Amino acid sequence: MMKEAIRKFGLEYCELPDMLSNVSIMLRTLTLNVDSRNKTPILTIFYISMVIMSIDYIYVYVLSGAWFSLWHCVKTGELGPAMIAFSLMSTSAVAFIKLLYMIFYEAKFKNLIDRYMACDSRTVKDSRFSKNLTTALRNVKKRGIFYWLLLIINAVLYILRPMVTPGRHLTVDTFIIIGLEPMFESPNYELATLMFMIAVFFICFTVANVNCFLIMITGYTESQMLALAEEMTHIWDDANEYYQIMMKELSSYGSLYLDHKDFNRVKEKEVLNDYVTEHLKDIIQRHAFNVSLLEGIEDVMRGPNAVGFLFLIVGLVAELLGGLNNTILQLPFTLSQIATDCFLGQKIMDANIKFEHAVYDCKWENFNQVNKKIVLVMLQNSQKTMTLTAGGMATLSFSYFMNIIRSTYSVYTTLRSNI
Repeated sequence: MMKEAIRKFGLEYCELPDMLSNVSIMLRTLTLNVDSRNKTPILTIFYISMVIMSIDYIYVYVLSGAWFSLWHCVKTGELGPAMIAFSLMSTSAVAFIKLLYMIFYEAKFKNLIDRYMACDSRTVKDSRFSKNLTTALRNVKKRGIFYWLLLIINAVLYILRPMVTPGRHLTVDTFIIIGLEPMFESPNYELATLMFMIAVFFICFTVANVNCFLIMITGYTESQMLALAEEMTHIWDDANEYYQIMMKELSSYGSLYLDHKDFNRVKEKEVLNDYVTEHLKDIIQRHAFNVSLLEGIEDVMRGPNAVGFLFLIVGLVAELLGGLNNTILQLPFTLSQIATDCFLGQKIMDANIKFEHAVYDCKWENFNQVNKKIVLVMLQNSQKTMTLTAGGMATLSFSYFMNIIRSTYSVYTTLRSNI
């Protein structure tokens, strides 16, 4: 039973219900249920662990971080340690804010997932669309697994580094937790080590699961657009294949049901364009549904995304000011969050562009006037590029990621020369 449950997290189960079930199980450990299909109450142990880890995180990285960077280091004049503590406070807060937001607006996320499931329910099993969708979703799940492992490995390395270093060390030697001075004397050292371990695991685990959820749902929209692009590319060939099959069937059985005059009334152009019209309408509906779903993600995540990017950028500058030799394992944590959001935004844009090209390359010149007008409307709609934004402030893409890197480095060099 347990082995089968674990196998469902693998790449053999790549359809939307499976992936959402995987993410839902992980989020339930953080007392968040985004899947309305799962009526099982969240275990009490998860609520207890959530409370303990949240209190530990707030005390270590929020209260102690603010006190240490904004009061203690101001008195002592230590800039480097202050920047390290401030960067930890800023970058770690993003995941906690998103989690609290999702818990508070759980009903909105359930509704969003229900809409995704309704969209997926229209997929016909074993069709070309279904196969292309599953292939694309497999790549999406690979991304999710890779990202989750990256964050967890980063957390393990961050926790293990002081343990394998000779002497007594903490994850950040210069950081002081309120009430645990001197930090390197027993039992303060052992207690501080435990508190750091809990806080680091909690934040990395939260980031991994929350972002995997976003990877899955945005990846589904991307996969839908890629599959729809394939349908548009083959629509005229499919119509011809349909016509040939229909004519073979009529020629085989037509003498039983149709006289020669009726048989000749079957006009090729009419059959082809009727087929095209029917399938164009289906593609338009699916496209509109996916645009609506993406707008739903934008709407529900606008606030936390805006705050999150602000905190991450400020934290990135602080990490550079704190010295890369001190923040070498913090930097991947911060960059991975920014890069992942920008990557997801770019993949959505790329899928939309592929769909736009497919609309233009669908051999529309063979269509009748009605279908040509439909294709024109589809082309105009597809040119309104689907995007993800950083809370409405900027469009997430590879170019925006590079802008963040350049701007952050410029701010860092300016501050470094003036401090």
